[in-house]
Amino acid sequence: MLSGRRLDLLDPTPVDIEIEDIAHGLAFVARWNGQTRGDWPYSVAEHSLLVETLYGRLNPRAPAKWRLAALLHDAPEYVIGDMISPVKAAVGPGYGALDDRLMAAIHIRFGLPAQLPVAVKRAIKKADRISAWLEATQIAGFDVEESNRFFGAPDPAAIEGLSALLRPPVEVRRDFVARHEALLGEL
Repeated sequence: MLSGRRLDLLDPTPVDIEIEDIAHGLAFVARWNGQTRGDWPYSVAEHSLLVETLYGRLNPRAPAKWRLAALLHDAPEYVIGDMISPVKAAVGPGYGALDDRLMAAIHIRFGLPAQLPVAVKRAIKKADRISAWLEATQIAGFDVEESNRFFGAPDPAAIEGLSALLRPPVEVRRDFVARHEALLGEL
């Protein structure tokens, strides 16, 4: 990793994980396989910031630790990349197991339980699907009906004023780290 840490992907340990490495990697990983409108790819880091915002809107009384979990929901992709769901399924259970091991190490590193409670995981997934709907309609070329079919129609109040931003990686990386630090400060 750029931090100098050596991360064993097959046996990751929390001591080898740094937020700067996660933020840097995610800021350079493009969602939608890079097939988005605009001059910058839409990064997983930007998506993660949006998911955390949506999670907070949908769960205004949620403690900071669950908002942190929402921010980190795709963190393993900093080293294994982002794949669309049909490709993940085709790769098989090995991909999921690798993702789970990395996520457990990341969670432990930042004071979260290795496995999230089912209700929290479900609420983060709901925010993730709403984010995908926004991204699909705003930057990935989907119309509203198609997005509704794939991701479900979001509550208009949940998405009011939100957009899928396309920004340089250096800005997204900085904001991801800053949000992470703010959430840690609330724990």
